[in-house]
Amino acid sequence: MRGRYCLHKVLSQKIEEKKMDTDQARSFFAADRFAAEAGITIVEAGTGYCRAMMAIDKRHLNAAGVVQGGAIFTLADLAFAVASNSRGQLALAISANIFFLAAKSHGTLYAAASEVGEPKRIGTYDVLVTDEEGEVVARFTGMVYRKRQNLSF
Repeated sequence: MRGRYCLHKVLSQKIEEKKMDTDQARSFFAADRFAAEAGITIVEAGTGYCRAMMAIDKRHLNAAGVVQGGAIFTLADLAFAVASNSRGQLALAISANIFFLAAKSHGTLYAAASEVGEPKRIGTYDVLVTDEEGEVVARFTGMVYRKRQNLSF
């Protein structure tokens, strides 16, 4: 009986939905050291949405002289992380796919992440990576699992 009570208590805990704004997103995700080392910054954030940017420099280039796929993935992944955690509930990636559509060697890249539908325990997000002219560089889709844990921001 005790185990049943504990499970019911856990399942009935209310997850407090908060709304993350741009300043809160910047503060919370400052702890994402890998993205910071890559020079990625959050431009704008809101509920289920994030726009991040990365000014291309020589550390992002591969041997062919174009932005390395891992740098583009990291940009898209940070936007995805911000958008998926923006409701104040811890969301962890369970799947991510990326398609590289154009090569870039200079300029600035932007990643815009948005929710696909109203998320429950599983949330899906689309991220479009573009250059400053709006040309699509990559398309990323990610899925998260929402834990029963509130974030502090």
